[in-house]
Amino acid sequence: MKKKRTWKFWTSRTLLIILVFGLLWLVNLIWFRPFNINHFYDKVFVELALDSPELTTSMGIPVIYDWSKDELDDISDAKQWETFNKMKEDYKTLQSYNFENQSEANQLNTKILGFYLEGLMEGERFFYHDYPVNQMGGEQSSLPSLLENSHKLRDKSDAEAYITRLSLFDTKFDQLIENLKLREDKGIIPPKFVMDRVLDEMNGFIGETKSNILYSNFKTKIEKIEELSQEEKDTLKKQVEQEIETTVFGAYKKLITYFEALKKKATTDAGVWKLPDGDAFYRYQLKQRTTTDLDPEEVHQIGVSEVARIKGEMLEILSAEGYADSTKTLGAIVQELNKEERFLFPNTDEGRQMVLDEYDRILSEISAGLDDAFDIRPKAGLEVKRVPEFKEEGSAGAYYNRPAMDGSRGGVFYANLRNVHESVKFGMKTLAYHEGIPGHHFQIAIQSELEGVPIFRTIGLFTSYIEGWALYSEQLAWELGFYENDPFGNLGRLQAEMFRAVRLVVDTGIHHKKWTREQAIDYMVQNTGMTTTEVTTEIERYIVWPGQACAYKIGMLKILELREKAKQKLGDRFDLREFHNAVLKNGAVPLDILEEIIDAYIDRTLANN
Repeated sequence: MKKKRTWKFWTSRTLLIILVFGLLWLVNLIWFRPFNINHFYDKVFVELALDSPELTTSMGIPVIYDWSKDELDDISDAKQWETFNKMKEDYKTLQSYNFENQSEANQLNTKILGFYLEGLMEGERFFYHDYPVNQMGGEQSSLPSLLENSHKLRDKSDAEAYITRLSLFDTKFDQLIENLKLREDKGIIPPKFVMDRVLDEMNGFIGETKSNILYSNFKTKIEKIEELSQEEKDTLKKQVEQEIETTVFGAYKKLITYFEALKKKATTDAGVWKLPDGDAFYRYQLKQRTTTDLDPEEVHQIGVSEVARIKGEMLEILSAEGYADSTKTLGAIVQELNKEERFLFPNTDEGRQMVLDEYDRILSEISAGLDDAFDIRPKAGLEVKRVPEFKEEGSAGAYYNRPAMDGSRGGVFYANLRNVHESVKFGMKTLAYHEGIPGHHFQIAIQSELEGVPIFRTIGLFTSYIEGWALYSEQLAWELGFYENDPFGNLGRLQAEMFRAVRLVVDTGIHHKKWTREQAIDYMVQNTGMTTTEVTTEIERYIVWPGQACAYKIGMLKILELREKAKQKLGDRFDLREFHNAVLKNGAVPLDILEEIIDAYIDRTLANN
C-alpha cells in the first residue's frame, strides 16, 4: 500500500530542492563560470570583497563586514600576484560571453568592466612601478585611518576585533617591507624628499600612546557602548594601549629603520622617467588616469593653453577691483590678496570651527538652489570634518570619503586645517562645490545608490570622470549664479581652475620633460597664487601619483564638450537636468564610453520629440 504524502513531506521536499539548487548556484558563482553574465559581474565584486577585509570595512558592506572585521588584507608579494592573475582570468571569462547576445544594459556593463580589467592587464610590466609608502598614502597612514573612520565600535565583538587588528600590524608591516625590498632591488626608490615626509609622519605617530589616534578613537567610542560595564571598558582600553605600545609602535619602528637605510640610496630626481622603462610607464599612467590616448606632449600643450586663457580672466577681475600691477606675477598678486585680513579666519581652534561652520553654510545654500539643474539627489547626507591632525601635514587641502554601503555613514568632506590661513574665504565656495555639492558628494553618493546595476558600477573606478565632474561642478555653480555679485568668489573659482590647468603642465613637466621638483614648484607658485608650502605639498603629490593630477582638467573639458554637443544637436529641446541625469545615472565610466552614453541620450531625445 502506497504511503500518503502529507503537506509537511511536500514542503520539506520543496525546500530541499530549493536548497540544492541554491547550493549549486552558489558553487557555480564562486568556483566556476556563472551561467548568467549578471552573476559574473557580481562574482567579480564579491570575490574582491571576500579577499579584502579592509575594502569590506571601508565600504561598510553588510554581513561580509562581520565575517572579516578582525582581519587585515594580505599584501604579500605572492598574494598580490595571485590577485593579479585572478583578474586576468576574470577578463578571459568576461570575453567568453557572447557580446551580441547581451542586452543593451549588459553591453554597457561589459564595456566598462572590460575597459577596467584590460587597463590593469596592460600594467603587468609595471607591476612594481610604484611607491607603496609615500606621504599621500600607504599602510602607515591608511591603517590608522581605516580603524578611526570605518571600523565600527558597536559592541564587545567589534572592540575585540579592533584589538585583533592592532595585533596584526607587525605582520602587515613585514609584508610591506618585503614589497619595498623587491622594488629596491629593481631600482624603484622614492625621492629623498618623499622619504623625509614619510619619516616625519611615522616618527610623529609613535609618540605618547594615549594621545595616539588609535587609542583616543577607541576610548571615545567604547565609552558609548551601553552594554559594557565600566570594568569591561577599562580592560579593553588597557588591551588597546598594550597593543599600540608593543605591536603597533614596534611595526612602525621597524619600517622607520628600513626607510632610514633606504634613504642613503635615494636621489632627488622627481620624475618617473628615472625608473626602468620610465617613459612607457608614464604614458601608461596617463592613459589609465585620463582614460584617453593623449600623449604627454599633447597634455602639456593643453595645459599651457588653458593657463593662458584663465590667467587673462583672472587679471580682468583683478584690474576691475583695483589690483592690477604689471610689475608682479599673477601668483604674487593673488598671494598678497590671500593675506588681507578681511579674507582670513583666525589661525586658532576657534578659527578652525568657523571654517567648518562656513563650509556647512555654503553647502546648505547651494543645496537649496539646484532644482533647475538636477532632478536627482543622493539619499546620503554630507558632513564636514577636519582632516585628522596626524596626517594633515602631507594631505591635500581637502578630500571626500564616500558613504558606507550599509547606510551607517554618509559622505564626509574633509578640510585640511593645519593652517587656517590657507582656507582663504574667497576660495571656500569653490572647494565646497568641488568636494561636496554638486561635486563629489552628488556624483559618488548617487553612484553608490544606483539600483539595477552590477555592484562594480556603484564604485568609482575612473579618475577622469570622477574628478572631471567635480571640476565641472565648480563652473556649473558659476553658471547657475552662485557667484553673482561676488567678484572675489569668482576669482577663487578661476584660481581653482588655474590650479587644475597648471597641473597638466607640471605633471607632464616632471615626468616627461624631466623638470626638477623646484622648477615645478616655481611654475605653480607664479601662476596660482598659492603659497610655497601649499604648492610643495601638491608637487610632491604629483611626484608619487604620476598622471593622476591630469585627470581633473581632461575630464572637465570632455564633459563640457559633450554638453555643448548636446546643446547644438538638441537646440531648445536641451534640458540641463536630463543631461545631468545621463551623466550621473550611469556612474563613473571611461570618457569614450561617456561620449557613447551622451550620444544615445541625444538620439533618444530627438526620437521622442
